[in-house]
Amino acid sequence: GACDFHFNQSGGVERMKIAFFDSGMGGLTVLNHALKILPREEFIFYADEDNVPYGTKSREDVLKFVDEAFGFLIAQGVGAIVVACNTATSVAVKEMRKKYSLPIIGMEPALKVALDLFPNRKVLVTATAITITGEKIRLLIEKLHAENLAELKALPRLVEFAERQEFKSAAVEEYLRGELADYDFEKFSSLVLGCTHFNYFKDTLREILPSHVKILDGNAGTINELIRRTNLNSSKNLIPSPQSLVPKFFYSGRRVTDSAELARLGKFLRRLDEMEAVT
Repeated sequence: GACDFHFNQSGGVERMKIAFFDSGMGGLTVLNHALKILPREEFIFYADEDNVPYGTKSREDVLKFVDEAFGFLIAQGVGAIVVACNTATSVAVKEMRKKYSLPIIGMEPALKVALDLFPNRKVLVTATAITITGEKIRLLIEKLHAENLAELKALPRLVEFAERQEFKSAAVEEYLRGELADYDFEKFSSLVLGCTHFNYFKDTLREILPSHVKILDGNAGTINELIRRTNLNSSKNLIPSPQSLVPKFFYSGRRVTDSAELARLGKFLRRLDEMEAVT
């Protein structure tokens, strides 16, 4: 609508400042999608590198880490926060919404997407252990009446592989083949990536899984929810404006300015561009 953009005194368009928060580099998968759909906004990416991974920590610790990150991001003047981490969403989003009034968008494993595409077919939902044992996923399964269709599998080592940029290796393939060996995939319609770190491994998953098994993630759904909650105009069909801003990156509250570290972040984003093509 006409009121999506507020004009400031100089006549320029004010952008909305949106934060993407994750324990580590998984949330880049959601940011990467947002950069394509919302090229005109201003993005902050906060990775809690001091405390990654979250999936193996206690719920109390994760809640404390998320609360600290939120305090920092609110002080940066953000207009919305995307919790681009399924573990942090599962543990902390409800609490954060009670505490803060700005739009807070969480991640949800794409189980509904899978069941809409393939009613009455089994779905394997992969995530971290803390997500899989959490109440949030149990409630989602109940809400979708998917008790007999959804199977849950923790793949914690993928987070470690991703963080050290070991995207494609014999070790990754061996780990995934071993973890998925027990499933009769003839009975499954899809595998859901219920942790944002898992998107880096779509090519290996694609090689292992039968061709009929779809690989689904929650990134598009999350950005659609962001657009809905903030009334932003999606600009998918627009050419990014030349002054399209480079995101600002923070590690646990410290601004990333080191060129080697920015290059490492660039490598993650390039990997994600390659993985976009894998379905």
